[in-house]
Amino acid sequence: METGKRLHGKVAIVTGGASGIGAETARIFARHGATIVLCDRQDELGLSVADEIVAAGGVGEHRRLDVTMEDQWSALVANVEADHGRIDILCNIAGIARGVDPATGGLVDMSLPSLSLDAWNQVMAINSTGVFLGTKAVHPAMSRGGGGSIINMSSICGIVGSFGNAAYNASKGAVRLFSKAAALQYARDGIRVNSVHPGFVDTPLARTGHEGDAGRRRMEATPLGRFGQPSDVAYGCLYLASDEAAWVTGSELVIDGGMTAN
Repeated sequence: METGKRLHGKVAIVTGGASGIGAETARIFARHGATIVLCDRQDELGLSVADEIVAAGGVGEHRRLDVTMEDQWSALVANVEADHGRIDILCNIAGIARGVDPATGGLVDMSLPSLSLDAWNQVMAINSTGVFLGTKAVHPAMSRGGGGSIINMSSICGIVGSFGNAAYNASKGAVRLFSKAAALQYARDGIRVNSVHPGFVDTPLARTGHEGDAGRRRMEATPLGRFGQPSDVAYGCLYLASDEAAWVTGSELVIDGGMTAN
């Protein structure tokens, strides 16, 4: 392995790679020697991140993916294995916090008394079903390659409750326990499965919740006194993806500035 290259020679699929934690994970993985296939529905942003990786001397490409579609997962995995010879890492990072009103395109109220079934299903489909489909799809390719690392993005909301979004809590709690079950079933094939649980991170997905009184309460609940940056979480993913974590599976890595220590 080259000095400093913790993922040298590995091939990584990163969903949600067009922005936030996904984009930063793709950048850091590329700097550490991985070939990056970043996937998202935001083509313009995804292509921009891939171009940035290449301009910095890395290997990266963007491929469009709807994580809720099993046929798209099957095609993606087949194409990546055919093009690059192997798949070593899958980061299931794509996610949403709120449902969208199909009539207006606006975000809907996610408080439990008014939570619609459609909004619940939207959040669960991307945050939970997407993780299931990705984890299932890469198994044959990873097994053929002798193993791999699957990193599933959960949240502190997969560990503790919140006042405002039961669907998000449920979806992220599902990721946490699904990852443990997958870790047990995949261990014999040398495939490690772990979940990551960020706290309040400054990303496009979470930024509106960091404003006003809500933001003040979030800051007060975080002992280290600042919101996380995408790189804080991405470096945790780097550890789990690397061979340094060869004996780590079925675990939950909490990166939250100390919030859940309360």
